[in-house]
Amino acid sequence: MNLSAIDLNLLHVLAVVLEERSATRAARRLHVTQSAVSNALARLREVLKDPLVTRRGRGLVPTPRALELQPRLAAALKELERVVETAPAFDAARCDREFTLACADNQQLADLPRLCQALEREMPRARLRVVSIDVLLATNGLVTGEVDLAIAPSGAPPGMHAAPLYVESPVAVVHRDHPFRGAVLTPEAFARIPQVSFNVALGRPGIGSALTDRAFRAGGLDAVPTLYVPSFAAAAMVVASTERLACMPRRVATVLAAHLPLRLVRLPIEGLAMPMSLVWHARTEGDAASACFRDLLLRTLREPGEPAPASRRSRPSRGAPKGLPAPSPM
Repeated sequence: MNLSAIDLNLLHVLAVVLEERSATRAARRLHVTQSAVSNALARLREVLKDPLVTRRGRGLVPTPRALELQPRLAAALKELERVVETAPAFDAARCDREFTLACADNQQLADLPRLCQALEREMPRARLRVVSIDVLLATNGLVTGEVDLAIAPSGAPPGMHAAPLYVESPVAVVHRDHPFRGAVLTPEAFARIPQVSFNVALGRPGIGSALTDRAFRAGGLDAVPTLYVPSFAAAAMVVASTERLACMPRRVATVLAAHLPLRLVRLPIEGLAMPMSLVWHARTEGDAASACFRDLLLRTLREPGEPAPASRRSRPSRGAPKGLPAPSPM
């Protein structure tokens, strides 16, 4: 028998009738009329092909079929009650969920250390799984549930929520002893020095790289890419051992320069800042564990001056393009 053909309320009525052995007492307990109980029993008799109860004096006597059903029905209804009962208060310290964050390797280098420290303090039993932009795009991760959160250029498609994190701005990175010694890269040096470029999203440039390249061309700057790599870490290692340069977000360049012989140089063009956001699917908006992890991430990574969670109640963006943009700032 197809369960969708049965009104589950009828089973609840039957369970109460079998407990009370009286249509009158069952009606009183269910806050309905006696005729409503009788109608429910009549419908169930038709569905189950059994009288279920017979009248004896002022009470009702269950049939063998009804007596067989009674304990199983009581157990099933009890389980349904547990399904819909109010969830216990969420305890961040006891949460052992695994959360998946998608981000480019520049965020992995610049953001993960602080995020992991915050997790150890506030959600010590939680597990964090970090995946690349390739995984996010290949699986459509936010929609399918493969990914819980993504760090992306500001703006989210319908069905998503977004909250501001920080603003990325690009700089040039060269070897500490590079022949070019200036603090600001000149157009002539920009055109002369071989560059490392990036393919960080399914073998293609990320949104940030594409926007930066367009800005360079609009400003009359001609880059000389001689190497394409899928990560900022790989670019930094190459730049640290050659006379090439790479343009990358300032935040990750600062981190890498603390560990490698690199020097940050200003670019010969302004106005390249890119706001970054934390993006998640609307279906997780009301989940206590997801909300706790989002709040932790926002408090840990948000730059001063960005709206706090209480004042930024995000909504799905209606005007954003379809499909989440590749969340890479460069």
